[in-house]
Amino acid sequence: MTGIRLTAPAPGWAIDADVVVVGSGVAGLTAALRCAAAGLDTVVVTKARLDDGSTRWAQGGIAAALGEGDTPEQHLDDTLVAGAGLCDEEAVRTLVTEGPDAVRRLIGTGAHFDTTDGGDIALTREGGHHRRRIAHAGGDATGAEISRALVAAVREAALHTIENALVLDLLTDAEGRTAGVSLHVMGEGQHDGVGAVRAPSVVLATGGMGQVFSATTNPSVSTGDGVALALRAGAEVSDLEFVQFHPTVLFLGADSEGQQPLVSEAVRGEGAHLVDADGVRFMTGQHELAELAPRDIVAKGITRRMHEKGAEHMYLDARHFGAAMWEQRFPTILAACRSHGIDPVTEPVPVAPAAHYASGGVRTDLRGRTTVPGLYACGEVACTGVHGANRLASNSLLEGLVFAERIAADIAETRPPRTEPAAVADAGEPVALPAPEARTAIQRAMTRGAGVLRSADSLAAAAAELEALHREAAADAEEAGGPGAKAVVPGVDAWEVANLLLVSRVLVAAARDREETRGCHWREDRPDRDDAHGRRHLVVRIAPDRTPVVHRTETAAFPPVRPSD
Repeated sequence: MTGIRLTAPAPGWAIDADVVVVGSGVAGLTAALRCAAAGLDTVVVTKARLDDGSTRWAQGGIAAALGEGDTPEQHLDDTLVAGAGLCDEEAVRTLVTEGPDAVRRLIGTGAHFDTTDGGDIALTREGGHHRRRIAHAGGDATGAEISRALVAAVREAALHTIENALVLDLLTDAEGRTAGVSLHVMGEGQHDGVGAVRAPSVVLATGGMGQVFSATTNPSVSTGDGVALALRAGAEVSDLEFVQFHPTVLFLGADSEGQQPLVSEAVRGEGAHLVDADGVRFMTGQHELAELAPRDIVAKGITRRMHEKGAEHMYLDARHFGAAMWEQRFPTILAACRSHGIDPVTEPVPVAPAAHYASGGVRTDLRGRTTVPGLYACGEVACTGVHGANRLASNSLLEGLVFAERIAADIAETRPPRTEPAAVADAGEPVALPAPEARTAIQRAMTRGAGVLRSADSLAAAAAELEALHREAAADAEEAGGPGAKAVVPGVDAWEVANLLLVSRVLVAAARDREETRGCHWREDRPDRDDAHGRRHLVVRIAPDRTPVVHRTETAAFPPVRPSD
């Protein structure tokens, strides 16, 4: 254990369970439903409403070898290529072989996918896929349909849910084993203020951390809470430097910040072209798949062309689709564009890359176990080894589904006994909370220094800015007892900023250590891949003195999560 925790009041209430699942996307709700079906007393904690996570924003679909002529082996090959030499092949094989049946079970739960006239699941293509294997729903509303189905199943099963609750820290027993979580419930409800869910198994399914950047496709709740909690609890994280920037995000202006509308890769899968202001297709000749190359290649292609032209964005041209196709296949994207004064039926759509998906996260094994006994992770918060240096399009929903089922099976098999959490006061000195207004400073430092284009100089500048914010928070906390001094009041805004600052510092530390270009980590000053030294994972822990400690693995394979494995 690190002896690090957030500054927060002691829990004023507690409930007991066998399992607490933190997060309500495809990973969290699947894990919760499977645990409950196994007879485990399961509690779901979610930061907003049950259907407010990243899953419902997923447009493109879910990838699986469901089509005629497609095989898990072909899906595996495409995933390994996209991952740029850092995928764990065993994890990928698990994903692609168990994926088709997991999707069928999702359909059995109540999710309705689009079908062909013959009644088969309709499949499309996205970047990096050599076959049509993306199942979608409502045209471009796949995530919303999956979320609807899972939320309905959770309510039908009458699972205990705690909404509008920010998870704070892991609780552990006297042996250092997981014993639950502390959390803060916002607003009126069954519980209020800081409390605890005491459980011997905790499943982190908190989603991503896109809000560390100024512009992202992630919702406002994606502040890296799960990764930060795991780091404070002493867990290892890996591959955090590999942040995928989605190539085609609706460009709303250079100063636009916060969540930006996504223009799904499926639009390119159906034949849209990337063009510059002169109408020239610039991805042709850069990759055999042109606009359907893996996302890192397309994001780099767009960024290069922007630099060449001195432009702030490029364009996605799908005027040839016609009104009927736009309305039937991409109604959500069409509405989003029109709400911002752009009609893709009659004009090209301005697009630019924005932070989208964390390929790295809390390191797990194939059963979702982390390096802390009793703590599991799945979905975007986890690093299973599936994505390597760059996630293949539409593998994220599938990963959440497959590994959530595996976690539930492991917990049901082991059924660890409930233990008493150690007193929160015994967990060590609390973290000094940054002022809530530091959020913008963190996001701008990360966007400038650790965005699509990175270099030793830009990363050093970002690290310096982040460390200054870290030291400033510590200094303010020390002075808080003095005359006239004002301490940062513990609360949701301050806790979120503390999480953003921690994950940003770790991400930048890893990005500085990886002195090569690989996947979605693009170093301008190190433009080549270095397989002799770079085909290694960067594993990071937080030392008791709050500094990130980066360890490079000896091979491209992950070490076991526990010495006994």
